Amino acid sequence: MIRKLLRKVFTRSAATSHAKGTPKAKGVVVSLDQHGIHREMVSPASRKICSTLQEAGFTAYVVGGAVRDLIAGIEPKDFDIATSATPEQVRHLFRRSRIIGRRFRIVHVMSGPETIEVSTFRALHDDETVTDEHGRVLHDNVYGCIEDDATRRDFTVNALYYDPTSETVLDYHKGVADLKKKSMRVIGDPATRYREDPVRMLRAVRLAAKLGLKLDPAASKPIREMADLLHNVPAARLFDEMLKLLASGFAVVSVKRLRDEGLHHGLLPLLDVILEQPQGEKFVWLALENTDERVRSGKSISPGFLFACLLWHEVLANWTARKANKQHSQPALFEAMDEVLASQAEKLAITRRIAGDITEIWALQPRFEKRAGKAPFRLIEQPRYRAGYDFLRLRGESGEIDIELADWWDRFAHAHTDEREAMLVADKKSDAPRKRRAPRRKPADGGSSSPAGE
Repeated sequence: MIRKLLRKVFTRSAATSHAKGTPKAKGVVVSLDQHGIHREMVSPASRKICSTLQEAGFTAYVVGGAVRDLIAGIEPKDFDIATSATPEQVRHLFRRSRIIGRRFRIVHVMSGPETIEVSTFRALHDDETVTDEHGRVLHDNVYGCIEDDATRRDFTVNALYYDPTSETVLDYHKGVADLKKKSMRVIGDPATRYREDPVRMLRAVRLAAKLGLKLDPAASKPIREMADLLHNVPAARLFDEMLKLLASGFAVVSVKRLRDEGLHHGLLPLLDVILEQPQGEKFVWLALENTDERVRSGKSISPGFLFACLLWHEVLANWTARKANKQHSQPALFEAMDEVLASQAEKLAITRRIAGDITEIWALQPRFEKRAGKAPFRLIEQPRYRAGYDFLRLRGESGEIDIELADWWDRFAHAHTDEREAMLVADKKSDAPRKRRAPRRKPADGGSSSPAGE
């Protein structure tokens, strides 16, 4: 009984998966001289996994983004594999592997330093697919054939399957031609596909920016009308997708395209701010340009620093308003920080660790104003000093503060101890003559000098 139930849920027949009359896609074999991907360009681990699955009688391909990027001349960050084997069968073949996920059950196979994501071909959606009231798919562990899997993929440039053994690409929706024509098309009806997963609208913008593609009019038209569906997406998924977008190396282009497609309002306060406040706009563009430069040069980036930049002018406005109401500066800053992060959590689930990095960078900013006494020496010993200084430098370059302050801290950090002492700005309060305290007079009777009642 249990086996029959599992078979019904996880191995639905091709006839059922095409209940809505969706035609099967026909794959076209693209040869090496047309796509240009040599097997040596694919990671050793993914080649080994494909060959192991094929030797066991299953079909297996390197799929999706890795194939797309290699054809476009971009080095892939990772390699994913799609196969006819079920997760349990994959798990059985590879000792160092584990099944993960609920909505999508996939297998992570560890091979040396690499972790390869292996997924089973998925069936098309039908009337039995579980969705919410807006059409977003909630459960999706029904397996099908490679033709179904190709049709299930979001964009034509992602429906590409590379076989390292034969060095051929199976192209089901003219994705190779679209890459060469610099066009981004959705597989199937765009409105239906966006309703199934609204994050696809963000992904369309990100990939188009990264690959230098133009969104097909049919793919672009529904986005502005359906942008509100993003409010129904879990905050954690939105955060992951926005982080991918901002750390893609094409953040500036991506954010501009979000605006062009009408996806910016309400998604992040920063995306509203940069379009409406000149000072905030300059600060955020500088931050994104610096992030893009670091990504493209192979340097690491800090999500905490990035989001600290993006949300700063929300904090600054809140902080300024609180100080205008006679609140002390430091408590006002911390209250402003908490309020902005709390409101942001409604849209994006910023992790606790990243939120901690953000608040540390913000909290250091008032301390850069203190250039007297021991405060500067204590500040440069702080673990987050460098991130705080880089943030200060951006504030100066954007015109928010005098750039002289950032220059002073740069000289101070690189100076010797004696030079640092000479650089300290005189503290007017400390230079002012101190009032001498009148000596206590001893009582004539030799009793206690404490006030009465103590």
